[in-house]
This record gives sequence, C-alpha cells and structure tokens, in this order.
Amino acid sequence: MRPDRMGANAAIRPAPTPPPPAALAVEFGAFGAPSATLAVAWDELAQQASEVNIFAERWFSGAAARHLPQGAGAHLLQLWSGGDGADRALIALFPLARGQRYGRIPVRHVTNWTHYQCFLGTPLIRAGCEQAAWAAALAALDRMRWARGFLHIDGLVEDGPVHRGLRAAAAARRLPCDIVYRSERALLCSDLSPAAYYEANVRKKKRKEQKRLVSRLGELGTVATRRLGAADDLDEWCEAFLALERSGWKGSAGSALGSTDGTGRFFRECIAGAHAAGRLEMLRIDLDERPIAMLVNFLAPPGAFSFKIAFDEDYARYSPGVLIEIENLRILDNAAIAWMDSCAVENHPMINSLWAERRGIVRVTTPFRSWRSRLLFHACRTAERASAARRRRSAARHPAPPQEPTDDA
Repeated sequence: MRPDRMGANAAIRPAPTPPPPAALAVEFGAFGAPSATLAVAWDELAQQASEVNIFAERWFSGAAARHLPQGAGAHLLQLWSGGDGADRALIALFPLARGQRYGRIPVRHVTNWTHYQCFLGTPLIRAGCEQAAWAAALAALDRMRWARGFLHIDGLVEDGPVHRGLRAAAAARRLPCDIVYRSERALLCSDLSPAAYYEANVRKKKRKEQKRLVSRLGELGTVATRRLGAADDLDEWCEAFLALERSGWKGSAGSALGSTDGTGRFFRECIAGAHAAGRLEMLRIDLDERPIAMLVNFLAPPGAFSFKIAFDEDYARYSPGVLIEIENLRILDNAAIAWMDSCAVENHPMINSLWAERRGIVRVTTPFRSWRSRLLFHACRTAERASAARRRRSAARHPAPPQEPTDDA
C-alpha cells in the first residue's frame, strides 16, 4: 500500500482530467437497464472517477436495483459533455430517490438512492469535475417538479473531493451545505508489511493468544487458507459463502443473504459482476476442505472495500473471523491498493482492534434555490439542532457507567 497517495478520508485519482465546459447536457429518468451506450460510458466513468466507489458501479447498483426492494422508485441523473458527437463523455451519475421522512420529520425531499447492502453513497464524478457536476445537478433539480424539499446526501467520504465539490457548488449559490451526521469506521492504510502492521497494532498478549488458537484449530484437522483463483469454481465459492452465513445467527434472524430469494439472487449476480469486472477477491479458511470462515472483498484501485464476512459459529472459540481478517492484512502487499474500507459500523469491536486508521463518513443537506426549500431546510435543521441539544443535556445528567477494560486488541 502507498498511503502517501491519499489522505485517510479521500480516494483521489492521481491524474485528474480537465474540468468540463460550463454547459452540461442533463438526462433524467427511471433507474432501468442502461442502454449499450450508457453501459460503456458508465464503466468508463467508474475508471475515471475522482473517488472510487464500487457500490455506484454498474454491475453492483444494477444487481441491487433488480433484486432488492429498495430498487423501486430509483432515478438516474446523468450529466454529459461534448454534445452529440464522438467526443461526448459521461461526466457524472447521480442515483436519486424521493425521501418521505427526514429523520423523524415527515418531510419529502430528494436523496441519493441507497439500500441496506450499500455502504458508501459517493456518486461517480469524473476527476476534476466535482464542483461543475454538482452545480449542474443542483441547477437541474431546481427546475424539476419531481424534486421536492431539499437535497440530502448520505454516505459521503468526509472532506473527499466529491464532498468538497458539493460544498463549493452550494457556496457559489450562496446556500449552506451542512454536515448533519458524522461517523467513523475502520480503514486500513499503511506502508507497513502485513506482519509489521499486525505487530504494531495488536498487543503481544493478544497475538500470542491468536497463535495458540491457530495451533488448537490445527489439532482438529488440516487447516488451509485459500484465495479464489482462476481455476476455482466461482459458483461453488458463492454458494459456500451463502450457506456459511445462513448457518449462523443471521440465518436464524432471517437477515442472511441466502434467507430470501431476492437477496440471494442479488449476491450471486453481484459476485459474478465483480468477477467479470476484475474487482473480486474472496478468501476462505478451510478445515478438512470445509470452509469455516470466508471473506468477500471488492478491489477498485487505488482502493478496496471489505464487503462481507461469514464464519462457522461451531468454531467460534477459535475466532475464525479474526483469523481470516489477519490473513486479509496481506492486502498491504498489493502495490495497486492504497487503502481498504472496512464498510463496518462505527466502533466495531473486532475490526477496530485490528485496523488502526479511521475514515469519516458524513450525511450532508443543502437546500434548492426556492424560498420554500430554504425555509423548509432551516426549519428541519433547527429541529435537528434542538433534538441534539436535548440528547446532550440528557447524556450530561445520566452519564454512561465506565466500561471495564477488555483484551480485544
């Protein structure tokens, strides 16, 4: 990994393209199967975007739109430059939806289309075109009767080029662009070797315990760590993951990917699409040729995303999930990858104990130009601030008890 290529909260392409002309052609419609022209342009944009985001790439978002219930009602705002000639280029794609509630407030607004399998909301924008693309998108939404309320964007990388572009576009309109929520999640970004990183970030006592667990696991049979290779059966690996995840608590709760036909089809199509796009990495730990832990990563140089993990709970005493994450540190040896996003919830105890870096993720809100939009925006923001103040006062009156130290790291 080469952390000097980016800050902890950015995913900047090394050679931005020049900004587009001031006038961009806008196309807007329902999120459906893309035309052949759009499909090619979409894939090319993903390679040229200032911030990589596999969740916005065609193979991933298409699978979600077809198989997940949140796909209904999604729209796609396209920005093109170059007119109708051969030099026509796709500058940005904004998957959008109409929100019915803003937090607890029943207010209609425009939001970026996401779903519960999408862990980053950054739209694809050609490098160097961030402010111009946001300016054109906001101007287009100003004119659309479809766009009500204000614009709320969830899941931006804090202070990344796309976030900065939105802030600059709003400032040019003399309108606010507020961060309304912020969280942090684990990020892997280091120039250390896998062994050196593990030693630097995990205490000696914990490393010794993990080594003991590996030895004990080896007493049960033959332990092998594998990565999906060209000769492996992709369908077999995919079904093995679904079965492994379904065998645990997620299966009991009905939240495993294989628990419903729709999410199962989404996962299978997603894995096939990632594999065809050269984005897929799968790891597994086998005991006597049967998987007891599996991990799905998506590689999108200069970054990567850790998408899904599953392990056999019958072997929980051996920490197979931790063992496969330790194996995953080998991504540090990949010169094409500068960072890996955990896609985990904030303060996740397992991954936070292994990865030292953090990535800020924000939700931002900005009004449209109309006075109704600005009035509604300020009313909602006032209600949000009042609610936050009440929570702070309550926390001050009833502080949480101190936690006992743990040996998780």
